[in-house]
Amino acid sequence: MKCKELFSVIDSLKEEYLQLLTELAAIESPTEYKKGVDQVGIYIAKIAVKKGWLTERQHQSVSGDVWCITMNPDAKKEPICFSGHMDTVHPLGSFGKTPVRRDGERLFGPGVLDCKGGIAASLLAMDALEKCGFCDRPVKLLLQSDEENGSRSSNKTTVQYMGEKAKGCIAFLNTESGRENSLIISTKGICKFRFSVSGKAAHSSRCHLGISAIREAAEKIIRLEAYKDPESITCNCGLIQGGSAENTVPESCSFTADFRFQTEAQRKEILQIADKIASTSFVEGTSCTCVLVSSRVAMTKEKRNEELFQKVRKIFVENGLNDVEMCSVFGGTDAADITQMGIPCLDGFGPLGGGVHSLGEYVECDSLALAAGRLASVAYEIE
Repeated sequence: MKCKELFSVIDSLKEEYLQLLTELAAIESPTEYKKGVDQVGIYIAKIAVKKGWLTERQHQSVSGDVWCITMNPDAKKEPICFSGHMDTVHPLGSFGKTPVRRDGERLFGPGVLDCKGGIAASLLAMDALEKCGFCDRPVKLLLQSDEENGSRSSNKTTVQYMGEKAKGCIAFLNTESGRENSLIISTKGICKFRFSVSGKAAHSSRCHLGISAIREAAEKIIRLEAYKDPESITCNCGLIQGGSAENTVPESCSFTADFRFQTEAQRKEILQIADKIASTSFVEGTSCTCVLVSSRVAMTKEKRNEELFQKVRKIFVENGLNDVEMCSVFGGTDAADITQMGIPCLDGFGPLGGGVHSLGEYVECDSLALAAGRLASVAYEIE
């Protein structure tokens, strides 16, 4: 087992990096809060500078700044890339005055799993590799800043920067939350639409003279919500705003529709679905506009990713790690964009846990070392 020393060093550093994760998660960093996201990046960059690693920063005017941290920048072999995002979905103050807490073998807090746990595991892997004298190839850690809104805030420039820095790498390993016995080889894409419905206001006592925008929105939502095929198109209408008073027929209503898809043909079908439902008035006298707010490509099954998976699986088995299988998931990921750029890519290298995007988000403490071991072993042995 070639990585025995590597795993031993990782185990010896585990508590130090659990503390680092605690400090990372305590810096609240919802996507729209640039100050917080930047604080996370600066915190990590300071650690990297102390270790003598190269730090590069792409400044952003709206999103947090993006970073590329490189160990062994002058090594001659193709680089390997680890990746994680610094932003979270949790509004400031959601977790109270002390946002991070440890309860036995679980650490709770904003982003401890999605995806600051992955960042901590990446740093632990890099530290262990260096302590074991690894210098064969550059190891890059790419820190994304607006992943949670599909890089909408930066107009995709953040994920484009990541692709530029990953160009020519032997493997791009994304550290979204992990699974004990699988790695992610494909994900669905996302299209998010904003429907804005107009009607005619009237007093409730004379509601027969009004035209309810909320009723029209409800008719549209019922039809959109019918798309629920996990193997094809799904739609969730998760946010709605309408009306001005309880005793007034609502003149306006708006809502969002979150579509998920697997193929380009399905994406095109979604555009047609949204246009048809927006242009059809189910309540006479209403009108509607529909705008594509954001989109993310699907992480499609590619031969280069399948070949990378087989290499990784072999490394895991030969080093006593859990055997893994390929899996597909429904959530969006930066790995999809990187895959579309022609770079060999796998996802799901983060630690284990649960409660993602909820106040119960947690990471299994012991799994931080597991995630770091997976990352480090691939960097150490991949050819």
